[in-house]
Amino acid sequence: MAVILGTYMVTNANQEINDYAIGLSLPLQMTTNTFNQTYDSLVQLKSNVRNLLLTKKGERLAQPNFGTNLHNLLFEPNDEELEQKIYDAIDSAVRFWIPQLNIEEINVEATDAMKDTNSVNVSIVFSTKYNNQNFNVDLTINP
Repeated sequence: MAVILGTYMVTNANQEINDYAIGLSLPLQMTTNTFNQTYDSLVQLKSNVRNLLLTKKGERLAQPNFGTNLHNLLFEPNDEELEQKIYDAIDSAVRFWIPQLNIEEINVEATDAMKDTNSVNVSIVFSTKYNNQNFNVDLTINP
C-alpha cells in the first residue's frame, strides 16, 4: 500500500485499485506522511457538518458568515425557546452551506448538570438529497 498525493493505492495479485481521497477527516490528525483523508462521501459529509456547526461565525478567514452562533446561544436562558433557536441556527447554516442535505430531526438535551456548565448535547439526523441515506451527527456544544 502506498499513498501518492491523495491517492490510496491497493495492489492485489491481479489488479491495482485506485481510490481518490475526497477530503480530510476532522479533527486533523497526521498519519505517517499525510493528514487522515476520507474516501467515502458520507464520512466526508459528517465531517463537513461538524466543521460547519462547531465553527463560530467570524472565525474563518475570508468567509465571516461561515459557521453558526451556537456557542452564543449557550448563554441564553435555558427555556423552551432555546431548542427552537438551536434548530433555527442549524437549519439556516445547513441550508446555505450544505444544500445537498435535508434535516430530518434535531434533538437537544440539556440536563441540570449541563445547565450549570452552559453546555448542550445536540443529535441531528440528516438525509442526503441524492440517495436519501440517513446519518447522525452528535455534538456537545460548550463554551
